[in-house]
Amino acid sequence: MEKALSFFREKQLDSFKKYTDLSSNYSKQPKSLEKVHFFLATYYKYSKKPDSAYYHYHQSKNISLQLGDSITTGKRLYNIALLLLNENNILASEIAYISALKNLEKTNFHTIKYYIYNNLGLIAKEREELQEALKYFDLSLQELKKDSIKNYNLRLNTFNNKGLLYQHFNQHQKAITYFMQGLNKDSIEQKYPTQYALLLENLTYSNYSLGNKEKVLEQYNEVLSIRKKLHNYSGMSTTHINLSNYFKDLNLTKKALFHSNEALKYAKQTHNNKRWLEALKNLANLTKGEESKQYLFEYITLNDSLFQNERRLKNQFAKIRYETDKKEKENVVLKTENQQKQAEITYQKQQKTIGWLVALSGLLFSGFSVLFYFQRKRKILYQAQLQKVEAREHERQQIAKSLHDEVAGDLRLLHQKLEKSNLLEEAVKLNSVKENVRNLSHQLSSISFDKVSFKDQIINLVSDYFELDFKIKVYGIQDYDWTTIDNSIKRLLYLSTRESIQNCKKYAKASTITIYFSVHKKYVHLNITDNGVGFNTEVSKKGIGLQNLQERVEELNGTLTITSEIGKGTQTHIQIPFHV
Repeated sequence: MEKALSFFREKQLDSFKKYTDLSSNYSKQPKSLEKVHFFLATYYKYSKKPDSAYYHYHQSKNISLQLGDSITTGKRLYNIALLLLNENNILASEIAYISALKNLEKTNFHTIKYYIYNNLGLIAKEREELQEALKYFDLSLQELKKDSIKNYNLRLNTFNNKGLLYQHFNQHQKAITYFMQGLNKDSIEQKYPTQYALLLENLTYSNYSLGNKEKVLEQYNEVLSIRKKLHNYSGMSTTHINLSNYFKDLNLTKKALFHSNEALKYAKQTHNNKRWLEALKNLANLTKGEESKQYLFEYITLNDSLFQNERRLKNQFAKIRYETDKKEKENVVLKTENQQKQAEITYQKQQKTIGWLVALSGLLFSGFSVLFYFQRKRKILYQAQLQKVEAREHERQQIAKSLHDEVAGDLRLLHQKLEKSNLLEEAVKLNSVKENVRNLSHQLSSISFDKVSFKDQIINLVSDYFELDFKIKVYGIQDYDWTTIDNSIKRLLYLSTRESIQNCKKYAKASTITIYFSVHKKYVHLNITDNGVGFNTEVSKKGIGLQNLQERVEELNGTLTITSEIGKGTQTHIQIPFHV
């Protein structure tokens, strides 16, 4: 293990991987195996293979949990969160960061906690939550004050992040106060040139946005000179973009073109995709004819490629999470079987010494048998109800398949014949019927939790609907082992969540929806609250979607409660028994 670590320090990653793999073959102690997974995760992280890195971080975290090592567990959750954030998986990253804080809350790892709070602030900024972001940035500064090591460069980063936050909301005057707060520190230019260049550039941008154009060119050139000395080529691409925009505003096209080309060169060199896109967009606007079309084509191609790559990585992470959860379930089964064997051995030994309790046990057994009979009867009735629901879901699935594959297909052929016969008006009407049939088939379609877990299904559902002006907050989804809950109940919870989100977007005009899952005693609870326009529950009738939801809830012996007032939003509460 030490030899592998020495290769890592020397940045010889291939040798590091080789000796780490060798260590894994001889590591039988959990603590050693945890380190092996951590080293492999580190290797894949630096090898730009985030899905493999995620898997090994996850394995390392699970072993630490089994060992009761909350500190290492917190560190690994932090690694996982950072990995997810880098791949733009915002919601999953936020959940991992919060879980890491729970494990590290009482420790002295102030620097790690600084990064957690700082990144939570950046996530809040992405969600357009100004006050939430400020709260997290202030907490990050509090952690630095507690640290015996004065990481002043991190304080400067936080001043810059606060400034960028206000800059993001076009509050440039407030942004300037934070940039100046960092720049006014003693000898910052000599001690922390990277942070100095960053603060100066952002200060210049805010001043320029307010119309203060004095020294703009001088300051941008100063930033460019510092970054050139530091070989900070990614930062240079940003500065060239700013210079290009400056000269474009002055109608100095030749200079604007020069800096756009420089920005493009350094963005490509450092894979700074954001600046790469900005440079191509500027060049498309600054040039004409075929040259402009070529830059525009490159912009569209790169943008589409980045989007597809993001979706691919998201699917990879979902697959890794599914495979990891599956392996964990298999380990739980093996552990349970082993415990059962040990219990059987213990039971046999005990039987030799407790023979005198047989008579009393017989009497007790008779009483318990009666109790068991009635309990068993209730359970059988409940299981029969669940099977009935599953059968109905299967029937819906068959109907949906028939509508999609047969009815919609026949309508499509008839539509084509009408078009060929120049019966265009009838063809349009028939096409509308066909789309209605397809929509109906999708509504009837069921959902499976065999390949993608309930947690990931909910996370993917929220991610699909989440928008800057429609925020969805989810709580409780990570707090329970959903594999113990029947699929019929999980399906109902999923469909209820989807129906509520769709209603909020379509009818409620809500900007925020809060979803809270909880398991209490013998019930699963789902509470959904929105800040929409609301409605009068005594006057308004339930639509077909809510009527179907009511029937699904009652099938599982549950209750559905909807409370709402005009102008005060809507609250939906569902309670389902998960066993009897």
